Amino acid sequence: MPAAEDIAIPTSTDVLVIGSGYTGLHCALQTARAGRHTTVIDAQDLGWGCSSRNGGQISGEIKPEYDELNRRYGSAEARALIMEARTALEWLGEFVDQQGIECDYRRCGRFVAAHSPRQFEKLVASARQQTPGLEREQRIVEPQDQASEIDSDYYHGGMVIDSHCSLDPAKYHAGLAGLARASGAELIPHCEATGIERNADGFRVSTARGVIQARDLVIATNGYTGTMAPWHRRRVIPIGSYMLATEPMSLERAEKLMPRNRVFSDTRKIVVYFRRSPDGRSLLFGGRVSVFESDPVKSLPALRQEMLRIFPQLEDVRISHTWMGFVGYTFDTLPHLGQEDGIYYAMGYCGSGICLASYLGNRLGLQLLGREDGASAYDKPRFQTRPLYNGKPWFLAPSVRYYQMLDRLS
Repeated sequence: MPAAEDIAIPTSTDVLVIGSGYTGLHCALQTARAGRHTTVIDAQDLGWGCSSRNGGQISGEIKPEYDELNRRYGSAEARALIMEARTALEWLGEFVDQQGIECDYRRCGRFVAAHSPRQFEKLVASARQQTPGLEREQRIVEPQDQASEIDSDYYHGGMVIDSHCSLDPAKYHAGLAGLARASGAELIPHCEATGIERNADGFRVSTARGVIQARDLVIATNGYTGTMAPWHRRRVIPIGSYMLATEPMSLERAEKLMPRNRVFSDTRKIVVYFRRSPDGRSLLFGGRVSVFESDPVKSLPALRQEMLRIFPQLEDVRISHTWMGFVGYTFDTLPHLGQEDGIYYAMGYCGSGICLASYLGNRLGLQLLGREDGASAYDKPRFQTRPLYNGKPWFLAPSVRYYQMLDRLS
């Protein structure tokens, strides 16, 4: 691939996508395959944000549960939102298989670990009282049996959800970028969008490398949305997610940690998540251990301490890598897609970005093309903001302290 400075930017394009993560590339793949001149630009390297730096866990779930969604929108819309997220999970597996993307995709299942006896009781109740028509395969693992899933005394049993999956996020992104290029899309890194103006022919977008005239414009920047898109920036909350990788262990030692090689998360509000690497020998461990820190080296001691709280037997294991990225949350904890003032967008995946960013990016591209199969339940709820919020989440620090208190009380 040529260096960024050697890639000429077009003076005009049919579709300009700002953001080269999963959302932007899936959208671009649809429009390019339909014959639209499609250009994707990014302020950094392609996929520099969370699309190449995440935990590789795939859930097909949204944060609000049925009862909460039913109160907000009624039963029909609540069911549509939940079922579309689950459809997205199946869709992603089929996409990876059909397109031949080599990214270590596995249907491994998830172990949701209860961080207290009270939370275990809640998991048992949720498994027994599933909403009719929204049942999924899940089973309870009693505390005395959890060694079959995890070699840790920190937890108090848990629940297995069989449908959840994993992949290598950077390999997946690279495969997706290759598909977009092969379909004719132009992918231009280090070309930051700095301003957007509407005109008679669509949009005039100023970038660090010149001006691009676009008939259609897509904002696909999620947790990295900047001041060039103030309406969107006021509706997405960037939250840091921090990760580490241990040095490789013996396969026997790594297998003892997590015998069934699932993806893991727990019931805390300030969640941690972890799994074994695709080769099975390293632990990949992530969590929300800081609020605004963008240097992962500075957040590493706190993250390692969280890891040792669960796996004290890893005290002698060195850390080989650490990284972080900003996930995009929303005030209603739902993803959103649609149009605002003629600009297409999809964002706010609330930690489920591999699955939902891919699926909703695809749907956004289909909607831009005017196709009926681009219909989505996620363009119906109002995309909310809050007074005085301008994209800098001043409220995160007190919110984190509040949720940490709830985790301790539970």
